[in-house]
Amino acid sequence: MANHKSALKRIRSNEAKRLRNRYQAKTTRTYIKRLRATKDRNEAEELYKTVAGMLDKLAKRNIIHKNKAANNKSKLRKLVNAL
Repeated sequence: MANHKSALKRIRSNEAKRLRNRYQAKTTRTYIKRLRATKDRNEAEELYKTVAGMLDKLAKRNIIHKNKAANNKSKLRKLVNAL
């Protein structure tokens, strides 16, 4: 266990950041599943805008890799265009 005050604070802040990152990543995955399940073109377009923004934000904050975000967006765009 850490002995210094700064190390104890770092442990607390890292845990808070970890939980926030997990929440954001899980929420994004839920939106992706919702987008894949939809059959309505207009609804899919709106969901895609939301999901693309979420993926970009996750990549910007290094929660996911930028290439993973790009691949997800590309695959989802193809799916929406096919509707």
